[in-house]
Formats: sequence, structure tokens, C-alpha cells
Amino acid sequence: MTSTTTLAGRARTIGRGLAVTAGAGVAAGAAAFGYGLWEKDQFVLREETLAILPPGHGPFRILHLSDIHFITGQKKKAAWLQSLADLKPDLVANTGDNLSHPKAVDPLLAALRPLMDFPGVFVPGSNDYFAPSPKNPALYLLGPSKVKPKPKMLDWPRLRSGFGMAGWVDLTNRHQSLVLNGMRFDFSGVDDPHLKREKYAGWPRGTMNQDAADHLKVAVIHAPYQRVLDHFTEDGADLLLAGHTHGGQICIPGYGALVANCDLPTWRAKGLNDWQSNGRTTPVNVSGGIGTSRFAPVRIACKPEAVLLTLTSPG
Repeated sequence: MTSTTTLAGRARTIGRGLAVTAGAGVAAGAAAFGYGLWEKDQFVLREETLAILPPGHGPFRILHLSDIHFITGQKKKAAWLQSLADLKPDLVANTGDNLSHPKAVDPLLAALRPLMDFPGVFVPGSNDYFAPSPKNPALYLLGPSKVKPKPKMLDWPRLRSGFGMAGWVDLTNRHQSLVLNGMRFDFSGVDDPHLKREKYAGWPRGTMNQDAADHLKVAVIHAPYQRVLDHFTEDGADLLLAGHTHGGQICIPGYGALVANCDLPTWRAKGLNDWQSNGRTTPVNVSGGIGTSRFAPVRIACKPEAVLLTLTSPG
């Protein structure tokens, strides 16, 4: 027969084991959070090369920025953004979610001012219109995030005006042609598909004429939902630029992203890949993004990035 003393001893042993396990879990969680806080400021430049220019043109360099999610006081991020001007890109493409705080417009514009010396195009994301709100990160595992009723508005009109006064072209549900380095680029962009605001404007006039072989058609979007990638691929885009996913933000080393916050397969949450639809193929660059929501300020196995795309001619 087991004595009461023996049972009590076993209970104490089990209790100590559970306490040690719980303590280890808390310590591991704290270590992971601390690492994530550190990694969110480890900015990197991803470089890619695409041979998609017509013969005799290039090289042409596009600096792709996305998901800056700027808040006041981010001096390291501001300094890094300013340093990107040293790359001297031929074009800056900004694919949205620039803000993460109502007072961030002025410091963001100051951080981007050196880059505004170069031609640029832009579209908005949901976090240019609305401030983020606290939420359980586990909800992203259940599907794309949703904007809460009566969200706090951000000063997107002033940010858009700041971009426009610098000469950057607003592609929100519109198209425009630009002659850059002696070559015609035809751009088409949409408002944020995550908010279901996209309206397709087609391509600039003359894009489909006999001289269109000397044009490059570039689509600029925030959230890379499959319906939007399908549309632009079938409509003859030569290149698609998107952001929104944060590259998964919290990834598993050796596996990758767990979520993409849209219907894009998670293995496409960051990087340069081909997209196929209805017999057509278009390269798509999805930026892993530069920032995070101020309510989830961590990155794990997914360093913040800008992307430098060098376009060349075949051969």
C-alpha cells in the first residue's frame, strides 16, 4: 500500500517538474521576443537581376520599398532609409503601408527626402489609411487580417501630397507612362486589394501599338492577392511589384513563413518568383518589408529589407 507521505512526495516532484517546464517556456519565450526586437532593426538590401528589358537597353535599377510602418523616434530606420540614396537608383517604387502612427507623416517624409531626388511611383496600403490596432498575432493563422470598425484614420492625403510634390507618381487605380533613361515605362497600379479597393485602369495609351516592344509594362500593388496577380499577368505586365506580407514576419528557420496575410502561398511570401495565369508568365517581386506594426514589433528569421532590382537586356 502506498503511504500518504509517498503520494505527497510524488506530488511535490511533479509540481517542481511542471514549474521548471513552465519557467523554461517563459524564458524561451522571453528570449525569442528579445531576439525579435533585435532583428527588426537588422536592415538588409536584397539584390535581384532580371533580364526583361528590350535589346539595347539597360541596366536599369529599381529600388523597391514596402511596409515601412514608420513611427516617431525610429532613428535607426530613418538613417538607413536615408542611406539608400547612396545606391542612386533609376526609380523608387513604394508599395505602401508607410505609416504605423498618426504622428509619423513628417518624420517619414524627412527620412525619405534623399530618395525623393529620384523618380518614383507609389500606391497605398491599408496602414496608410488606418492606424494599426492591438490584436492577437495568432489570429493571422486563421486568415488575412481585417480592419476593425471605426478605425483611427491616418493623414494619407498629406503623405500622398508629400510624395507628389517630390515628383513621385501616384498609381492608385490609375496608369501613367514615364520616360526614364531613354526608355518608356508604362505603369499601372491599384488601390489596396487587402481592402478590396482595386480598380483596374489598364495601361497607358499606345502601350499595345506596334512599338510596344520598346515599352516595359510594370504593375504596382500593395497586397499580392492571386486575383490581382492573375489580372496583371493576363493583361501583359512585364513585372509586378508588391509588398504587404512582411515575408511572414515570424518565420521558422529552414521552413519559412507560416502566414502571408493574403491568399498567396506562404512559400511566395518574400522573393522574386514567376507567376503563371492563363498561359502567361510574369515575374513578381514580393518585398519582405521594412517595418512591423507597432503592436507586434518583432521579426524572427525574416530581416527587414529593401530590394534593388537590376533590369537588363537578355544576353
